[in-house]
Formats: sequence, C-alpha cells, structure tokens
Amino acid sequence: MPSTPRTVQPATTPVGAQWLALDHQLCFALYAASLAMTKAYKPLLAPLGLTYPQYLVLLVLWEGDGITVSQLGDRLTLDSGTLTPLLKRLEAQGLLQRLRDVADERRVLLRLTPAGAALRAQAVAVPQAIACATACDLQQIGALATQLHQLRQRLNTVSSPLAAPADGAAMPTPP
Repeated sequence: MPSTPRTVQPATTPVGAQWLALDHQLCFALYAASLAMTKAYKPLLAPLGLTYPQYLVLLVLWEGDGITVSQLGDRLTLDSGTLTPLLKRLEAQGLLQRLRDVADERRVLLRLTPAGAALRAQAVAVPQAIACATACDLQQIGALATQLHQLRQRLNTVSSPLAAPADGAAMPTPP
C-alpha cells in the first residue's frame, strides 16, 4: 500500500509560529554562547593589543610556527578572504611575517616575529582568567547546557518541524 504523502503546514499556523520562536532555535543559543565567550575575552586581550580572532591566529602559530596561510585557514575554519586582512593587521603590529615559500611561490608562510613569540608569555594568563570567570558562572553555564541538550533531543525526534506526520498525528510542541 503506498504511503500518504506528507503535507507541509503553512508557517502562519500556530505550530509553525511556535517553531519559529527565537528561544526555540538551537542556532541562536549557540550564537549567543559564542558572543558571550568573545565578550569575556575582550577585556583580557585588550592589554595585549589583540582582538579575539587575532588571538586565535597567534594560538595556532604558538603551537607551530611557519605554517601556510591555507593550513591556518583549515585549522581555524576561516577562508582566505577573512584571513588576509587579519594577517595584514598582525603583520602591521609587528607580530608576524608573511613570506613566500621559496619552494612554491604560490604558498605564503607565516612566521612569528620576536615580538609575536614574546607575546605568548603575557597571553598565558588569558586561559586561566577565562577558566576562573567561567567557574564563577557555572550555574548559568549549566542552565545553558541543559537548554542545549533539550533542544538537541527535540531536534533528534523531529525530522522536519514543518512537516505533518503521515498519520495526521499532532506535531510535538516546541519547549
């Protein structure tokens, strides 16, 4: 017996409207958490003269100097259009050099300058300060983790939030 095709309910229905509530969006919860982390880093990085993305670049270079721009992009999941201006600013600050690879001039190597390497000693305090700050907010982090877990469970049980089940049963209600 052929199965009944699934019907899509218009977004104007109460069910569709519930699913479109901002507080029901896993992507927004992750976005808000990312913004909160970046905000927490800002006052810690300001004395070093770094932005959060610049700090990430230096973290990678402190792990292994002399990598290519494409390796850095892969590691940070950033494209060259995002990396190039970021690297130019770090170069202008005297923290790194961009050099053409003599073996393959298409590749650009990244090398820390002595100032970039020395900045590592000052940056050691940053992860410790973040750990302390997050420990102070464990209750809020726990609540966020619970919300994310609940949203993930709901997403796993519903393949498409706007599609009605074939048997006509009611869709699950968002939290």
